[in-house]
Amino acid sequence: MIVSHTFHDGASRGHACLVAFGLLLISMLLTACASGPNADPRDPLEPLNRGVYRFNNSLDEAVFKPVASAYRDVAPVRVRQGVGNFFGNLEDVWSLVNNALQFKGEAAIDTLRRIGINTVLGWGGIFDIATEMDIEKHTKDFGHTLGRWGIGSGPYLVLPFLGSSTLRDTLALPVDWKGDLVLQVSNIPTRNTATALRLVDRRSDLLKASTMLEEAALDEYTFIREAFLQRRRSVIFDGNPPEDDKAESP
Repeated sequence: MIVSHTFHDGASRGHACLVAFGLLLISMLLTACASGPNADPRDPLEPLNRGVYRFNNSLDEAVFKPVASAYRDVAPVRVRQGVGNFFGNLEDVWSLVNNALQFKGEAAIDTLRRIGINTVLGWGGIFDIATEMDIEKHTKDFGHTLGRWGIGSGPYLVLPFLGSSTLRDTLALPVDWKGDLVLQVSNIPTRNTATALRLVDRRSDLLKASTMLEEAALDEYTFIREAFLQRRRSVIFDGNPPEDDKAESP
């Protein structure tokens, strides 16, 4: 599941991050010896992660999935497309920064063009004109940037409310929050409304995939972990990850 979390101001955001990281370190110490000899070395905290996954899944089934389903049923397709395009355009701004930090000139230029075209011609990003013009989207966050700089992913983690992550990506979250234009809106009701709408819209996009996953005869936790780690590694290396697994090992 994918859930986004809103903090009311910068101070509470920083405090929550420190508390979460402290709890994470304590959990790592308490559960490091819980993994058996056949445990995946990328997931040494699997017992803890599975517990958090069950919590997130229960919350999703009780709250987020029903709301997302209602949103899908009520909102017309074009409206949902417009909402997704709008938030995608805002996301491109932070992607532009991270592409620049990774010295990816072509990707940065593409992203800058996307922002300009979709903002001006796409009515603030409601219409994705840039994609229709075959301008590639290069989504990057600070976790990607750290990986590109050679920082290993560290162990796989499942964060409460937020879902799949790694230690590296978790440490990058405060920077990503600072770069998230939605979270920087000063008016609290507007910020919370926009964050909730973005969350519901993104969860609605995953309804079909989650239903297929539930119906498949497999371990959902393992499937999601493998898909997440493979995708993150592929994105960091622009679809051409090195054959040496040590390049992104914990």
